[in-house]
Amino acid sequence: MSKKIKQNRYKPGLKDDKALQPDSGSSIDFCLKCIMTVAFISVVSLASVFIFDFITQSEFFNIKKIEILGAKRVPRKKILELAGLNRNRNIYGINLYSIEKLIASDPWIQSALVKRDLALRLTITIIEQEPLAIVKIENLSDILINTQGRPFKEYNPEKDRIGNLPVISGLDLTEKNKQYEFNGPLFNSIMDFLKTDGSCSVKQITGDKNTGIMAEVKDIYNQEPAKSQGTIQMKLGFDNFKAKLNKAIKISEYIDKNFPARTICAMDLFDIKKVFIKTKLNHALHNNLAKGV
Repeated sequence: MSKKIKQNRYKPGLKDDKALQPDSGSSIDFCLKCIMTVAFISVVSLASVFIFDFITQSEFFNIKKIEILGAKRVPRKKILELAGLNRNRNIYGINLYSIEKLIASDPWIQSALVKRDLALRLTITIIEQEPLAIVKIENLSDILINTQGRPFKEYNPEKDRIGNLPVISGLDLTEKNKQYEFNGPLFNSIMDFLKTDGSCSVKQITGDKNTGIMAEVKDIYNQEPAKSQGTIQMKLGFDNFKAKLNKAIKISEYIDKNFPARTICAMDLFDIKKVFIKTKLNHALHNNLAKGV
């Protein structure tokens, strides 16, 4: 009877040798897959670049229509020149953000928003600066400020078509974050006054850090014959402007009723509880009253 031979468990047999050998077929398949993946990505990338260049450079996608909204002061021609849109441009080849910045470089334009659509139409929405006043500064050019009180350009009376803006003096520019601006209690008081109902008749404002605002306003406080003098000086201090302007109306009504021959020249409303007024005799009206006219 033949003895059964047992395999030495400490010596690898034939099966074990095969198991330890690498599968050459699987390695080749893996390499081929990697090569095909890289090739596919390369082809897709090249195709994407080609398609992108075609879309952004082809005349087929040139802008068909440009619509500009909100521009009243800045002419269309200038906006197109600033944006570089005064010639044929591919609508997908332009940078909308850069165009917005170029348009907003005009001092009269506060901001711009540019949008495009599939109809090859470009829409430019403009928000223009709204001037509030002209500020006079010694040894500097006059400056325009907007409704937020920010200076946005030098005032040029020949080019800037502006009418009936109040003129402010007594302020100084300060530098903050590499930009020049107006600030401080006096400037804040002037801004509060300009936002008060009834301040629309103001012609000139003189600011003083100790006494506040001295305003030269259109004469709406005297009778019809006295309006030829044009303006009245009003000392208004730093605050409570609405109440002070209402007080001025009541004073004018009182003078008109009780002293019709007198004309108001100036009012001191620094302290609303202690008001001083300066009047003069209206000789023409006085003579008419004396004659019973």
